[in-house]
Amino acid sequence: MRIATWNVNSVRQRLGHLLDFLKEAEPDALCLQELKCMDADFPRREIEEAGWQVETHGQKTFNGVAIISRSKLEDVRRGLPGDESDEQARYLEGVLPLGTGVVRLASIYLPNGNPPNTEKYPYKLNWMRRLTAHAKELLAHEEPLVLAGDYNVIPEPRDAREPAAWVDDALFLPPTRSAFRGLINLGLTEALRATTDTPGLYTFWDYQAGAWQRNNGIRIDHLLLSPQAADRLAGVSIAKHVRGWDKPSDHVPVLVELRPQ
Repeated sequence: MRIATWNVNSVRQRLGHLLDFLKEAEPDALCLQELKCMDADFPRREIEEAGWQVETHGQKTFNGVAIISRSKLEDVRRGLPGDESDEQARYLEGVLPLGTGVVRLASIYLPNGNPPNTEKYPYKLNWMRRLTAHAKELLAHEEPLVLAGDYNVIPEPRDAREPAAWVDDALFLPPTRSAFRGLINLGLTEALRATTDTPGLYTFWDYQAGAWQRNNGIRIDHLLLSPQAADRLAGVSIAKHVRGWDKPSDHVPVLVELRPQ
């Protein structure tokens, strides 16, 4: 079973890239972030005509998450619990039936939090607290669970080409990294670091200052696995070549392979 996550950075602008990636990678499910469109404007027809099922949680201009899958999702939840006033479309969850088993899957677009001296950073940390509380409830079900997405968190210095450039950024501040560790410490496994300690593995390269050409990247797109999913972990890969496509997203897909039950 192959599950992927990708901050597509405007699904309508990258529709061609999205269809190409689905054909190339053949995932069982792909979690998308930063759709930048309402549900009604999502290019559902083109994706469904290519043989896929689609669930979306969109928002005009900003945010938005989706899950594209081979099988229709069940028990779909739109929005992260814990704050009824939060209108930002950043969380989508569902159950993916596969053979005799299921995998619960979430597409996550965690807030950026910059600038840290504004209300955006407390919102980020509170969102992370809500995610941790919800993940704790999900883990109690003791089922395969994959929390996939753009976390806007650089976990460690080795996850940035130039760590010193990020010390005052909301993605790398100590409270951010501490909150991320707290989430993992619930009993989740960070898929890539469970398979390799190799430095220089990145998922995002800024459009500015030749970051891609100089490989000046950061790793902020992650897949976190429950123990029942981690027991089936067979491998993780970063589709780095996608960043070299014409007019790409600034993020690339990350894929996890899970062995059959």
